[in-house]
Amino acid sequence: MEAQQQIEKFQEILENHYQKEIHNVINKGKKSIVLDFKLLAEIEPDLAEDLLDTPEDTIRSAELSLEHFDIKKDFRVRFKNLPKTQEITIKDIRSEHLDKFLTFIGIVRQASDIRPQVVSARFECPSCGNVISILQIDTKFKEPMRCSCGRRGKFRLLNKDLVDAQRLIVEEAPEDLQGGEQPKRLAVFLKEDLVEPIMEKKTTPGSKIRVNGVIKEVPVMLKSGAQSIRYDLIAESNYIEPLEQTFEDIDIDEKEMEEIEKLAKDPKVYEKLINSIAPSIYGHEKVKEAILLQIMGAVKKIREDGTRSRGDIHVLLVGDPGSGKSQILKFVSKAAPKARYVSGKGATSAGLTASVVRDEFLRGWALEAGAIVLSNHGIACLDELDKLSTEDSSALHEGMEQQTISISKANIQATLRSETTILAAANPKLGRFDPYQPIASQIDMPPTLINRFDLIFVIRDIPNKELDDKIAKHVLRLQQEPTSLETEVPVKLLKKYVAYVKQKIYPILTDEAINEIKKFYIGLRSSGQTGEGIKPIPISARQLEALVRLAEASARVRLSDKVTKKDAKRAIDLLKYCLMQVGYDYETKQIDIDIISTGIPASERSRIYVIRDIITQLEKKVGQRIPITEILEEAKTKNINESQVEEILERLRREGEIFQPNRDTISKV
Repeated sequence: MEAQQQIEKFQEILENHYQKEIHNVINKGKKSIVLDFKLLAEIEPDLAEDLLDTPEDTIRSAELSLEHFDIKKDFRVRFKNLPKTQEITIKDIRSEHLDKFLTFIGIVRQASDIRPQVVSARFECPSCGNVISILQIDTKFKEPMRCSCGRRGKFRLLNKDLVDAQRLIVEEAPEDLQGGEQPKRLAVFLKEDLVEPIMEKKTTPGSKIRVNGVIKEVPVMLKSGAQSIRYDLIAESNYIEPLEQTFEDIDIDEKEMEEIEKLAKDPKVYEKLINSIAPSIYGHEKVKEAILLQIMGAVKKIREDGTRSRGDIHVLLVGDPGSGKSQILKFVSKAAPKARYVSGKGATSAGLTASVVRDEFLRGWALEAGAIVLSNHGIACLDELDKLSTEDSSALHEGMEQQTISISKANIQATLRSETTILAAANPKLGRFDPYQPIASQIDMPPTLINRFDLIFVIRDIPNKELDDKIAKHVLRLQQEPTSLETEVPVKLLKKYVAYVKQKIYPILTDEAINEIKKFYIGLRSSGQTGEGIKPIPISARQLEALVRLAEASARVRLSDKVTKKDAKRAIDLLKYCLMQVGYDYETKQIDIDIISTGIPASERSRIYVIRDIITQLEKKVGQRIPITEILEEAKTKNINESQVEEILERLRREGEIFQPNRDTISKV
């Protein structure tokens, strides 16, 4: 089709179908209009064909047709809904696709800064005063070779037209890969209105986007300054559509709204939603209840002095192998939008938080976001957390409590937001739990990290005839009929339900709920203050905040604006269930939070304190070399038996407080 004919056809389509839209766009001060390819293909199939084969010329015709509407020069035309035939994966792009209009999906891995780029420049000939216009299509700035008067070289630059430009590195989405494939990357160039602030928010690293654009080749320069015979590929984007939304961005129509309200009024709403979480795993009702509350989340609060308390509930599952932890994590990573699944051995602190990489394009340093930053406003599922090295797991501390990731590397000082909910799974030190050891000491992770989780669940695999019979039936039925797994609330509705909660429901604590939580907190704190030695601390202020978060999430399940006494009780039951498993000191028969935060129960710390005191007293009496027999005799009077004394001396030796010159004596360092 001739260019003039194309312009006329576009004018016709815009007049008949986009008149109202053009007015809206101009009123809002936007610089582009989006046309639907499906409509174009229905009205003018030949024009649609031209757009796919010679996109640059056809898009130019579309833009020229807008002059008929008295629209200023720099107005752009964008196209969406390209046909399935134009859909391609990044790894399948070949030289035959050059200069074709294609669409592909990927995840933004890197985004460069937005910088001005020259599109055209005007030069004046010093000899004859002739003005020459040169379009800057290449990566190198181009000057005129010669003037019509015969002059060569040294022309005076009059002016140049600049537009904003940005480069994204888009990587294939993990779900599109097969086997051991490595995800392929492609550079995408954005210009003009595609880099406006409102658009830029949608193309931050970690966003999943659909790119409609023209594939171009870029010459590669060798070190010698000559041009290589190989070319690089880039995509010059025409339209970008964000695909992966957070819960806050999901649209809910009226029919779905009715379903959500109907489900919320159901008296069995908790049971129905709990049963819909990881339905392939039998039992673990308490764990599923905690995950339901975790997905719902609590309300983030920002105080007047600028401090904020997080609304994300972090949950840790520690359990025997084969108890279905990873399966639960996988379900959550599929059900929640903007969720990331990461396994311990294959992660480093840079991969979890953020790393600084060299940016070849801008000749500088660029920030590349890791899993926790990428799942901001989403959920990060961290499997095999105990396999993370100590240096790497320490990177999680700030991300979990302060909800920011600070980077200070090369010449980049940055603080990234990481309002991410963390669901983690770990195995005990020796692979399985030892029933006679405190559980906290069997979790091979820094106590400071364990302490940041609101709820810690211990998943034990203990033979039980009745339970084993039910599990076997459930698993075997699923193997026999894989499609038989039907839940009362499908995943799609669950997603919409949570999206509605996150958008509309912000519950406030009632006085009854506050009194209930206060009564539990004070009652538990005072219960530990009996007996001699160091008093166990049953619960700390961190758990008090966790109770509030859980109670708010419980109210959100019912779509309620008020946190009632019932919600507070549900939160207390969950926390009590976790504390009884992880923070219970069997010696004093009391809950002791120190077991979780330091790995040593208060009763043992009290004994260490007594033995230290005995050593100090004996040193004054017998000198530097203290016989072990005397320490044992002295300890017996304080009700500490021989094995306990030996254990404490071994601990003090390891920590470098004492040393043993020979078998029967010890000395203080």
